[in-house]
Amino acid sequence: MKKITIYTGPVCNYCDAAKRLLRRNSLEFNEIDISSGPEVLNEMINKTNGKRTIPQIFFDNEHIGGYVEIRELEKNNKLIEFLK
Repeated sequence: MKKITIYTGPVCNYCDAAKRLLRRNSLEFNEIDISSGPEVLNEMINKTNGKRTIPQIFFDNEHIGGYVEIRELEKNNKLIEFLK
């Protein structure tokens, strides 16, 4: 199964929703808080080709997008399949 990484920030409803979605599907993930330092924010921006919104979600090194994209995968019953 692919490793899930999610960039989040404080007081972010979409970040909370994305984490609930992952937990609801019994998926483990690595959370990186962009408020922990400017270098973390810059890392996320570089990996996402300039996207600054959170959350930003990766399966291994593949950028999935944010909450809307991961919710769409779940809604279409493709989330677990996509992680294989």
